[in-house]
Amino acid sequence: MPLSSSTRDKLKTVSTATLCSALFKRGLRNQFIQNVHPLNPSLPNMVGEAFTLRYIPAREDLNPMTVFQDPKHPQRVAIEQCPAGAVMVFDSRKDARAASAGSILISRLMVRGVAGAVTDGGFRDSPEIAALAFPTYHQRPSAPTNLTLHQALDINVPIGCGDVAVFPGDVIVGDKEGVFVIPAHLADDVADEAVEMTAFEDFVTEEVLKGRPTIGLYPPTQQQSKDDFLVWRQARGR
Repeated sequence: MPLSSSTRDKLKTVSTATLCSALFKRGLRNQFIQNVHPLNPSLPNMVGEAFTLRYIPAREDLNPMTVFQDPKHPQRVAIEQCPAGAVMVFDSRKDARAASAGSILISRLMVRGVAGAVTDGGFRDSPEIAALAFPTYHQRPSAPTNLTLHQALDINVPIGCGDVAVFPGDVIVGDKEGVFVIPAHLADDVADEAVEMTAFEDFVTEEVLKGRPTIGLYPPTQQQSKDDFLVWRQARGR
């Protein structure tokens, strides 16, 4: 089932930390992509369905600069096929020594209406990418072209990104801390729960900043904490 606009909007308001807890309750422990960071942490949450590109190690006789002249080159084709609203996810084998893409291709994704991009490698032209109003996540900057180490191979297949399995259509959420992967069939339920968790955590944070102890409050093992939360929600329309 495609990602609904309602679920997308909900996921834009929650943190990857909260999502980690929601998925852990369902037995999923490894959904946070390791060692990727936002190029521009000031941007809103990135939310969209995964569209993937898999790189393998480059072989010199198959990967000269001239391959970019081929209009069927998988990297270029993937950039043009990634749907509006999706997140482009690159499997770069956690190798940031060569770029997964640069500012021109990332700009093309942006103008096509893609929701964002993430790689477990690196992006070149990172200062230019960071200046775009387009969420992007990588391990670290990488100036060399991808051809020096990576060969683009498979488009929109299951991949690994930062030690997490990513299947086409999985829901990708990025915030100021990093990127989280939600199995597609769980997205609606997880979004609903995460919104509820966020409301409660906001209430708890206000109470803690006022000096209230966490015991009995977080988790709410005391009835008074539950009653106070209901009053708080009503007062704020949440």
